[in-house]
Order: sequence, then C-alpha cells, then structure tokens
Amino acid sequence: MSNFNNLADRYAQIKAEADAWAKKLDEVKAEIKATGVEEIVGTDFTVTIGLSERSTLDNKKVKELLTPAQITACSSTSLVTTIRVKLSSKTAAAA
Repeated sequence: MSNFNNLADRYAQIKAEADAWAKKLDEVKAEIKATGVEEIVGTDFTVTIGLSERSTLDNKKVKELLTPAQITACSSTSLVTTIRVKLSSKTAAAA
C-alpha cells in the first residue's frame, strides 16, 4: 500500500508545481498581450501574437429551442476520468 501512498503524494506535488508554473505562464502571457505588438524577438525564441475569432454555442439557449428528443439526437456520452487531490486524514490530523 505504501507504493500507492507515494504515488498519491508524487501526483499532488507535481500537480501543485504544474499549477504554479501555469500561473506564472498566464502572467507572462498577460505581459506579452499588454505590449500590443505582433512579434517579440528574443535571443533564442520569437513569440508571435495572433488574434482570431471564435464562435461558441450557447447550450442553455439550445436547450430552450430544441425538444428533448432533438437534444438527445445531437448528444453523445463518453467516459471521463477525474483525479482529485485532497489532504489525507493523517496529514489533516497533524496540522
């Protein structure tokens, strides 16, 4: 069972590090966007900024307009794996 405990701890630690790096990346993205230029040339890399349009579908409005049978005909189901992290009871008790 200790291998599983170690696996859980490794996952949680790496996830926390990845989340911290994602936050830093978002901060740098915001700085890049704020420059207002289309291209930034660095020593080793060049970053280009592009603007595009995206269309989205308002599911709430679709459900108001279509019948349940039409919604079912246009829907599909898939399996999704979710991994959640929480403090173990031993760690929570020690805190």
